[in-house]
Amino acid sequence: MKKLIAWIFVALFLIGFAWVNNNWIVTTEYTVESEKVPDAFAGKRIVQVSDLHNAEFGDGQQALVDKVEEANPDVIFITGDLIDSDRYDLERSMKAVDGLVEMSEVYYVIGNHEVSSNKLEDEIVPALEERGVQVLRNRSVIWEEDGEAIQIAGIDDPLMDVNLHEAEFTRNSIAEAGLTDAFTLMLAHRPEHLETYASEGIDVVFAGHAHGGQIRIPGLGGLIAPGQGWFPSMTEGIFESSDTQLVLSRGLGNSGFPLRIFNFPEVVVVTLENE
Repeated sequence: MKKLIAWIFVALFLIGFAWVNNNWIVTTEYTVESEKVPDAFAGKRIVQVSDLHNAEFGDGQQALVDKVEEANPDVIFITGDLIDSDRYDLERSMKAVDGLVEMSEVYYVIGNHEVSSNKLEDEIVPALEERGVQVLRNRSVIWEEDGEAIQIAGIDDPLMDVNLHEAEFTRNSIAEAGLTDAFTLMLAHRPEHLETYASEGIDVVFAGHAHGGQIRIPGLGGLIAPGQGWFPSMTEGIFESSDTQLVLSRGLGNSGFPLRIFNFPEVVVVTLENE
């Protein structure tokens, strides 16, 4: 009987551990400083939501919506893989979007799962645009405050054209976006192309895709990430190359392996400051 009770205790502990690791959303705050940030944008808060992968956080995604609302966003960035191509449920993900658009302007770029779902053009983009989301597909828009402006850009995922090398596709996408010399915030799903973003002079990039390494080993970091393989170097945080800063979210959901371990779902908040 004692052994049975012990095994029940272990099983309950593991179930609880797995639930917390995959449902307890945390907020991570960063500050991005640049002398190029206009005075009117100093203190502005950007909330990044990434890699939902059709995960569900409370009834109608209310837990996720509440977490974003607590961050008091000036704008919201969704950096791809809102859906999962292997368990496609657009309605579930759109419930989160319905809550987000009530708070601020929402900007979105596609991830590889939107492309591989084969529902990008017919279902996903129309559903987002109907809700007023700015879908940034190799284009830029102006964000104005008190007579000053910065630009927000977004580029497509390289899976859109498998015949091109990913770096070449990325450079072409940035060129198509028609950027000016203004301070630029760019949404791009994949972090592993940081050197390409830097070579194109992008100021700040917001990316996801790495899922925080999926399984995080305390003291060592993430175990595996798409596009980077085993023991990836980029799984969370802010990375720099030349004058480019890249903000990398651990994301919210799972793809492939069904569990996050030592890797809480994450909402990222970035505050802009000028030096």
